[in-house]
Amino acid sequence: MDSKFIALFELNFKKLLSCFNLNGMQPKTIAAYSKAVRKAGEHFSYHLEAVTPEQWRDYFIELDKNESQSSIKHAFYGLRFHFTHVLRQPWPIPDLVKSSKTQRLPDIVTRAQMQKIVMTTRVLSYRVFFFTLYSLGLRLGECLNLQVGDIDADRMRVHIRNAKGNKDRLVPLPETTLIVLRQFWAEQSGMGISLQEKWGKTGRHGLYAFECCWCSTGVAPSDP
Repeated sequence: MDSKFIALFELNFKKLLSCFNLNGMQPKTIAAYSKAVRKAGEHFSYHLEAVTPEQWRDYFIELDKNESQSSIKHAFYGLRFHFTHVLRQPWPIPDLVKSSKTQRLPDIVTRAQMQKIVMTTRVLSYRVFFFTLYSLGLRLGECLNLQVGDIDADRMRVHIRNAKGNKDRLVPLPETTLIVLRQFWAEQSGMGISLQEKWGKTGRHGLYAFECCWCSTGVAPSDP
């Protein structure tokens, strides 16, 4: 393995991280893309510029056998970004055929199932977290990042900031959710303006609690 290729790859990798930040990408996207680029660099002895289109196709064929569709997409878009913004070269395989893996719809928790989960949860902060997450239809990170100022009681809507794609959006605020949140804030002294203080900065505690409550209810996604 030629050391000069390693040194050049590391230099370009630093440039790549800077380009990610300049393009306003989210931390999770940066982590996924950079991981994919480094993995490809290790596979091709850190000399990505010399890889032929045929070798790239073989590489993605192997990824398709062992990786999830999400990982394959991250690899494709991350490497394309690296070639375009860092190496300043055309991406060798712009016509790469997408994976034919089956796309399945996720299991959806019904209202009755969510009611069981909420009622089974003993910790008040988690009960409010589960209820807010479900009633507003939010992603985990979106719900964790909610601030008091994001809740517009006059217009009955919630401002979701830095959502997927680094975009903001507005979602309807059900009256029941507003009541639950107001009661929760009133009962929590010195809580601050972010729900993260009670729900955990990473959300892992909330996810673990959800899994425990889900199992204790004895319901499954297919239950009526």
